[in-house]
Amino acid sequence: MFKAIRIAILLFVLFFVAVNAWLIQVRSTDWDKSLWIKIYPINADGSDVAAQYIAGLEKREFEEIERFVAREVERHGRTLNQPVRVELGREVREQPPAIKPGSSRVDIIWWSLKMRWWSWSITDDRVDPDVQIFVRYHHPQQTLLLENSVGLQKGMVGIVNAYASRRHRGRNNLVITHEFLHTLGATDKYDPHDGQPIPPDGLGEPDREPMYPQRYTEIMGGRLAKSRLDSEIPRNLSKVLIGDLTAREINLVEDD
Repeated sequence: MFKAIRIAILLFVLFFVAVNAWLIQVRSTDWDKSLWIKIYPINADGSDVAAQYIAGLEKREFEEIERFVAREVERHGRTLNQPVRVELGREVREQPPAIKPGSSRVDIIWWSLKMRWWSWSITDDRVDPDVQIFVRYHHPQQTLLLENSVGLQKGMVGIVNAYASRRHRGRNNLVITHEFLHTLGATDKYDPHDGQPIPPDGLGEPDREPMYPQRYTEIMGGRLAKSRLDSEIPRNLSKVLIGDLTAREINLVEDD
């Protein structure tokens, strides 16, 4: 009898969590009011450079993200004055749970649960934001794979690896936006082996003739394609677009 009660309680909790996650996801992509994104900086490598950069961070450094989303929401036919609102949270002094390359599916699921618990327990906001983005700032002389950043749709939380330099602010904002869109259900549109955007949906102008070089970057493709085998990360969001497939994935437009 006691075992049956425990199982029933567990099933109820799982059902509640699943329904809550579904409701959050539906609300986050109905595009009828602003989404609240809160960014929490983390000193990833313990360097003085990263510490000084974090100490000087201001909310205005992320306003490019707000402008980009507003521009693309309008371009896809939605009418909303401020689709996202970005705020800067306090510095987080703990590192998020790590996941090893080549982890099994079970390991990834377990890491995801730990990540969601960590993100909830590490912050002390009176009102929870819609999306939490933890930005791990590194010394700018380090070599980073920005693609190692991650956004979780279940949990509405993202981890971003970034450079502690204003020279890289535009690229940092691009990666933050990419991971934010992951939390809304957008999928990657680049080859995980070489980082090349996959045509047609990974290109900003999939119908361009000739196709290369591209003039615009698709946000989930991540890179500006100069040719089929050559691309680069844009400096900022000025020539980045939300492509048609990504727009459908996050419910900006309906499927035909």
